[in-house]
Amino acid sequence: MPKRIAPLTDLKVSKAKPKLKPVTLFDGGGLFLLVTPSGGKLWRFKYRFDGKERLISFGSYPEKSLSDAREKREEARKQVANGVDPCMARKAQKEISKEQNANSFEVIAREWHAKFTPTWTPGHAVTIMSRMQQRSS
Repeated sequence: MPKRIAPLTDLKVSKAKPKLKPVTLFDGGGLFLLVTPSGGKLWRFKYRFDGKERLISFGSYPEKSLSDAREKREEARKQVANGVDPCMARKAQKEISKEQNANSFEVIAREWHAKFTPTWTPGHAVTIMSRMQQRSS
């Protein structure tokens, strides 16, 4: 039977003081607040996936409130229940956004080129496009 943990309160989180070693304040369900010796308060979620213990970060305390961290914990627990590793899902999401950001300049540059091509000479339009393609690769 797991040990019963009293949930954290906003007051307890805001009053948490740093010590010489990192301090963990548990909220239950795998969520805890890590208070670092330098004074940082970081939300962490500990879970098991494929028989291995995993750890994922949800952000720091002033930016992410206790209720935000609890919502993130519930989302992550649902992913684990559905057989999805939240850490890998986050990495995949970052890769997708990185690809979208990499392609966004090209899309905007091509729109800009198409808009101004009628005002340029054909040779200048070709030169501009080839320079943009050289910069992107």
